[in-house]
Amino acid sequence: MTTFEVDGWTALGHPTRREIFERLADRPLAVGELAREPPVSRPAVSQHLKVLKDARLVTGERAGNRRIYRVDPDGIDTLRADLEQFWSKALVAYKAIVENRQKEKR
Repeated sequence: MTTFEVDGWTALGHPTRREIFERLADRPLAVGELAREPPVSRPAVSQHLKVLKDARLVTGERAGNRRIYRVDPDGIDTLRADLEQFWSKALVAYKAIVENRQKEKR
């Protein structure tokens, strides 16, 4: 079976995956626990978890006959680094706009 790497932002673009991810940010959960809330079936939750896992946003580990999923801190670090890059660029652009407006007023 081939595993495709999924971008974290793309994975979180789906509302159900984002909801699952947000619930896992609160605490680790098993598939059955996750399937109780969203209006999707247990197999659908498993498919969403696979996408989140491929995007390196969650990890799963066996605990008896269940698999417990939790947020992957390394995946969060990757998203945070992306945001930092965008934020830095936005601040530089904002600074240039403010400086241009100040020059125009003179």
